[in-house]
Amino acid sequence: MEPNESVDLYLIIKTLHILSATILFGTGLGIAFFFFLPHWQGRSVEERLAAARTTVTADFMFTLPSGVIQPLSGIWLIWNGGYAVTEPWLLATYALYILAGLCWLPVVWIQIRLKQILIQQVSGQKIDQKAYDRLYRLWFILGWPAFVGLVIIFALMVAKPSW
Repeated sequence: MEPNESVDLYLIIKTLHILSATILFGTGLGIAFFFFLPHWQGRSVEERLAAARTTVTADFMFTLPSGVIQPLSGIWLIWNGGYAVTEPWLLATYALYILAGLCWLPVVWIQIRLKQILIQQVSGQKIDQKAYDRLYRLWFILGWPAFVGLVIIFALMVAKPSW
């Protein structure tokens, strides 16, 4: 490969990495807002169900693919960008990404479960409102470490501190 071709490939992968990070963060923030708003505003069950359906779909269409692209493109950039995989800022990034992922996995399950409960409620079935409220609170709580972790990851990617 010619030197210009490798530089071009590096820039393409770096752009893909930045775009997928933006989609991952932006979709996560948008999903949280979209799912939270009808609950906070006391909207109808039908409106909360519509938000839940859209939230679950968006997670699988946008968050999941971006979440897979991030580590793959990140590893490629580390190996081809002259970074040591053990640099402290990268180790912090790995830990925060794993934390975000460990929060996101139950969040997806919770969103699916809340959607199922809302479907039952819309169809006239009795639901366990306390169980729904507990799941919703857990969904809300788990979103914070993932959100803060991704913000810190962005800062680490920009600053690349030499600790």
